[in-house]
Amino acid sequence: MPRRQWFGTAVIALALGLVLFAGPGAAASEDDHPSYLALGDSVVFGYIAGDGFAYVNAKNFVGYPDYVGRDLKLEAVNASCPGEASGGFMFAVGVAGHNDNGCVPFKARFPLHVSYEGAATQMAFATRFLATQPDTRLVSLGIGANDAFILQRVCGADQGCLVAGLAAMSANIDTILGGIRATGYHGVLEVVNYYALDYADPASVQGAELLNHFVTASAAKHGAVIADVFTAMQSSAAVAGGHTCEAGLLNIGTSSPAPAFPNCDVHPSQSGQQTIAGAVEDTFRTVTAENNQ
Repeated sequence: MPRRQWFGTAVIALALGLVLFAGPGAAASEDDHPSYLALGDSVVFGYIAGDGFAYVNAKNFVGYPDYVGRDLKLEAVNASCPGEASGGFMFAVGVAGHNDNGCVPFKARFPLHVSYEGAATQMAFATRFLATQPDTRLVSLGIGANDAFILQRVCGADQGCLVAGLAAMSANIDTILGGIRATGYHGVLEVVNYYALDYADPASVQGAELLNHFVTASAAKHGAVIADVFTAMQSSAAVAGGHTCEAGLLNIGTSSPAPAFPNCDVHPSQSGQQTIAGAVEDTFRTVTAENNQ
């Protein structure tokens, strides 16, 4: 799984190893609670690097959708997948436009929070779900970091290559958001942006801001709003002088090679997940209140 720092205008290694992986679980519940569909990468999944046999049961991983569902009284359906990139989200292996940073091998070996096996994509699952679950109140999308990791490997220091790749990623997200709306879903749609691995490091901040610019570029076009995780995590990191790791917002690093920042992996700890959940919940409540005025 990716464990490098966010890259900025100088191709600084992106640091959010956001390879979200989805685990086994039921599709929409038929309870009294309306649904919340969470889409994306490892941050959404609740991924923990180097967790050994825990991967055989997706219930071992708790991501922010679990907190959001509980707090908003929504039935959370987490369709995220580890290493998911924007092209892989839409296109199956072998189809033009497909890209992947670990989702394909992960779901071949381990269960997801929800099941869409074989050549099925996260996009196919999402559109089927929304077409059959009219009680869905919230959809969130957190994707883009794995595209950046792929570009880091492919482009190196070539800034033209990097910008072109980020623009292609942004176009994919535009298509994904359009596809969600094309199902007839008119509820709250959130694009969840990314945090910096170290708010005390200008390069880390610049890299996260660059990525977020491309991730959120088409949100307004589709009536989507931004869940500002970048700012929420920055506020929480202030207790440690802006150091996201020392503030306890990231998991302890366990893998080799060593993580970009001492003692921490790029994925959020449970306090980090709860901070992300707070941003998603606050955005939902704000939009809901505005729509009810």
